[in-house]
Amino acid sequence: MNNYIKIAACSLVLSACHSSDNELANMASKPKKDTIESIMPPPTEENFEYVTEQFSDLRVLRYNVKDFDQIPLQTKTLLYYLYEAALSGRDIIYDQNYKYNLAIRKTLEAIVANHKAGNDEEQYQKLLVYAKRVWFSNGIHHHYNMDKIMPECTKEFFLEEANELDAALLPLSSGETKTNFLNFIATQIFDPKIASKKVSLDSKTDLVKSSAVNFYEGVTQKEADAFYTAQVDKANPTKPMYGLNSKLVKENGKLVEKIWKVGGMYSASIEKIVYWLEKAATVAENDAQKTALEKLVKFYRSGNLVDFDEYNIAWVQDTASAVDVVNGFIEVYQDPLGKKGSFESVVSVKDFEASKRIATIGKNAQWFEDNSPLLPQHKKKNVKGISAKVINAVVESGDSSPSTPIGINLPNNEWIRETKGSKSVNLGNIVEAYDQAAGSNVVNEFYYNDEIKARVKEYASLADKLHTDMHEVIGHASGVIEEGIGQPAETLKNYASALEEGRADLVALYYLLDPKLVELGVMPNLECGKAAYDEYITKGLIVQLSRIKPGKEIEEAHMRNRKMVAAWVVEKGAKDNVVEKKVENGKTYFVINDYNKLRVLFGELLKEIQRVKSQGDYKAGHDLIENYGVKVDPTLHKEILERYSHLNIAPYAGFIQPKLVPIMEGDKIIDVKIEYPKDFTSQMLELGKTYGLLPVIN
Repeated sequence: MNNYIKIAACSLVLSACHSSDNELANMASKPKKDTIESIMPPPTEENFEYVTEQFSDLRVLRYNVKDFDQIPLQTKTLLYYLYEAALSGRDIIYDQNYKYNLAIRKTLEAIVANHKAGNDEEQYQKLLVYAKRVWFSNGIHHHYNMDKIMPECTKEFFLEEANELDAALLPLSSGETKTNFLNFIATQIFDPKIASKKVSLDSKTDLVKSSAVNFYEGVTQKEADAFYTAQVDKANPTKPMYGLNSKLVKENGKLVEKIWKVGGMYSASIEKIVYWLEKAATVAENDAQKTALEKLVKFYRSGNLVDFDEYNIAWVQDTASAVDVVNGFIEVYQDPLGKKGSFESVVSVKDFEASKRIATIGKNAQWFEDNSPLLPQHKKKNVKGISAKVINAVVESGDSSPSTPIGINLPNNEWIRETKGSKSVNLGNIVEAYDQAAGSNVVNEFYYNDEIKARVKEYASLADKLHTDMHEVIGHASGVIEEGIGQPAETLKNYASALEEGRADLVALYYLLDPKLVELGVMPNLECGKAAYDEYITKGLIVQLSRIKPGKEIEEAHMRNRKMVAAWVVEKGAKDNVVEKKVENGKTYFVINDYNKLRVLFGELLKEIQRVKSQGDYKAGHDLIENYGVKVDPTLHKEILERYSHLNIAPYAGFIQPKLVPIMEGDKIIDVKIEYPKDFTSQMLELGKTYGLLPVIN
């Protein structure tokens, strides 16, 4: 499960690299080896430019991979192969997000790549911003609020630009005319009624029919639920995550799964992924990592979810490798029914020094479980195989890019987590990039007084890291489901994701005010924990409203969980005035009056949400989310939008990816260089051209 900075979503597949821990850990003490001059000399951390541009509600950042030039060649080679495997799946997420995304993206890329100055430049700039927003969101729907992105340029200007293109530059089907194609694409883009919502979580509607994602076709929610319910073998304690790697369609009146595998749906991309994964296995760091990569290849070839579980077990058991790779169909947030995994990939290398903090937390997982406020029957008696580390991302793709997670905990299959363990990572250089790009304007505007502002400014960076560590390492790994109860996707359905993220948040919050973290040496004092509480309440009730359009409710799972947690504790603590709503000079604040009582409330809600998960209590889960996590006070919302607008800070951020360039001597890699592109548009055009592997209709 992925915990996104200030907001987020995902699932994963990790593996590793090809230098021993000791070899990589000692890199800093070794002199740099002589290598070919870099194509683009790596920047120092002091002069690295983290922010590149801002448009619409988006900021585009960059991240640095420190000491990449000191990584041994075999490890660099492994990273390069995994980098290629990651980008080879890039087309998949576009098609998963909407059936016509690839046709739209390729048309936009053709326009931008061939634009000639002279036409209406004001209209063109509006069209360019639309193209950037589509690239950022991997499709025509906003990556976070799920609404269809509407261009500010006119339909007439779009058609004028597109009609100037040679037909060979457009992704026309065989026999299709340029005119018919462009009219169809223009309608897809400009008609607000077509595919208006990528993922609908409105429980009053048919979630499948009201969602634009390309996971179901010709199928109703009732039919899909019945199809997958019939697959569940309740007597099997090692059930796979049914439906994770397929599109469900109706053919000749029967429901059929189109499997994502070699020879199946998305074969062209998956074949390339397999090609690069097989090369990576030849330079694997150790036998455990090689085995995991080979099992991942086996899954991609067979499409059998039992093979995917075997891969995940192999990955969990590989604890010595320094390089990790997320590559597969992982998180289910983009499916309104919570079954289909979106493609994503994260390639990374371990940060040995920074890993000490998160590893300390992982080593004490049993203590945290034993001392949690959960009901005794819902605690794990023997916490299995938790490993934790801080990593530096090298490249991200699919559902992890441009918007990225800051923490990852996998695998997602509950039976594997309970019997084999899990792995947790904090993406250290991503967190660092966010920290470097952040200013103090939000704190100054939305926190109540100088004491709170000073505490948040001093401790927020560490508090956020600890929250992510505890959320991923302890939170997602805690608790057990009662015997005979199905997986949350089966029992809690469309509320499973929000409830799970809320549960993991609450584990983190409960312990962030515990002296145990000070005793372990990972937190300096409880003021840091108080800063975490200040942030959580203010963000959950105020700051995240800046991301919602007027008149809309909260639909994204992470936003729902934060609102649910914050609103619940405010209500339950009202008698003791634990959290107080204050209005001064027309500005609203939420102020914590009693941090210890707030911690108790966090613990009570944690116990209840774990009970809901452990017992599969759909009604209670429904009531928590719908009553506390969905509705928005329109008066407060209007106020927050007005206040936030004066800050000139886009509420969402994502990243340009580093570029790995192999230095060849014949057919042999003799070095791998890293470049840091600065132009978002140029990178999107290059990636579209190089890794545009799928047909536009799949």
